[in-house]
Amino acid sequence: MKLLASMLMAAALAAPAFPAFSAGETPAAPTKAAKPDLVKGEASFTAVCAACHGADGNSAIAANPKLAQQHPEYLVKQLQEFKSGKRNNAIMTGFASMLTDEDMKNIAYWAASKPAKAGAASDKALVALGERIYRGGIADRQIAACAGCHSPNGAGIPAQYPRLSGQHADYTASQLKMFRDGSRGNSNQMTQVAAKLNDREIKAVADYIAGLR
Repeated sequence: MKLLASMLMAAALAAPAFPAFSAGETPAAPTKAAKPDLVKGEASFTAVCAACHGADGNSAIAANPKLAQQHPEYLVKQLQEFKSGKRNNAIMTGFASMLTDEDMKNIAYWAASKPAKAGAASDKALVALGERIYRGGIADRQIAACAGCHSPNGAGIPAQYPRLSGQHADYTASQLKMFRDGSRGNSNQMTQVAAKLNDREIKAVADYIAGLR
């Protein structure tokens, strides 16, 4: 009798641990995130992005970044932050405000699928300084090496740090100056690094990055 009572008590205690389903009902399968639609991504990129960033994501305009082969998670984050206002750019905010999260994902993964065209350094007088800063930082001023986060060849680290290899020097320099003066405030880490760089160092490292491959 005691054994039966113990078994009934155990069953009663265990029952709440299992979800209840009505007769014939089966538990819902866990939802999976939709895969990016590259066809829609290309269509959206062509309509919204190509005029400034190139038909294949390789911008021919030095003031506009190359997006080809960029980490898609990074691109989505930037678009979301343009839309929310966390990253300030009137033109990009206008375009991003028209996009849904699904649009952003489709565009980002399509751009990431396109090969980036190589760039080249143009200032031979500064390239050695740029290489020193990129690869070793400036120890006595506590400036970290760019390679530590963006990798030695500029490929970056997916979902964390963007690809820099071959990026237009003018664009990279402008972003470093914006981090430095606070007009771009969506990366505290980059704000701290850029705050310690002077114009000559920014120009040097940006030019070196343009030739990375």
